[in-house]
Amino acid sequence: MKKIHSAFAPFLGILILLAVWFLLCRAEVFSPYLLPTPQKVFDSFLRMLFSGELLRDVLISFIRILKGFGIAFLLAFLLGMFRALLPAAEKYYNAIVQFLRNVPPLSLIPLLILWCGIGETTKTVIIVLASFFPMYLNIVKGFTGCDQRLLEVGDAFGYTKFEKFRYILLPYASADILVGMRIGMGYSWRAIIAAEMIAASSGIGHLILFAQQLSRTDKVIVGIFVVGLVGLATDKCFGFLLKKLFKGNGENGWN
Repeated sequence: MKKIHSAFAPFLGILILLAVWFLLCRAEVFSPYLLPTPQKVFDSFLRMLFSGELLRDVLISFIRILKGFGIAFLLAFLLGMFRALLPAAEKYYNAIVQFLRNVPPLSLIPLLILWCGIGETTKTVIIVLASFFPMYLNIVKGFTGCDQRLLEVGDAFGYTKFEKFRYILLPYASADILVGMRIGMGYSWRAIIAAEMIAASSGIGHLILFAQQLSRTDKVIVGIFVVGLVGLATDKCFGFLLKKLFKGNGENGWN
């Protein structure tokens, strides 16, 4: 009974939200221009879906995210590995990393547009900057948090630094690496939507902005819901991997 309740609890929350939305529209608390009915939004969703408009923009945004996210993960992993193998070198670059971590990626869009235009390079750089730091920090946490007794065992077996990294540090840090990727993917979705609203002619962010310019609130809400659904789906994929590979703390947890 408890499992059934847990499975249906999210659907109950969605039904309550839809009921409140419907009642607000029925009572005309807001103008239909500002808050269209759930039925109108659903009809717009179906039209956009069957016309291919929605899938095209989602696919464009997703490809951009995969590109930027992949580059960010590679850089974060390499720098995290460098930090694990040569910890003494951290003092030479840590201040730069901490400085850049506190600079909002979206604040760089005007400069990136001047340098790169509104092409794919600008959006890729924004995604890299948004997703790099949570992945890097979690990767470093995984590597530096390794039990010293395990490393001493590696010394006893005569492991080199690279062998200790491969056979001890990397398996130990795997959970933190996946957690960092999970967080980084969420940051990637936030970054690409904002970037596409400012410097793009396609993608789900551009769809939302263009709908707002046409005063199509129903399409704006459709775009927001689709972003949430796709982001939730990708987050659940990482949660599933954490749950299966590391015995269950991946559903909600970040441990």
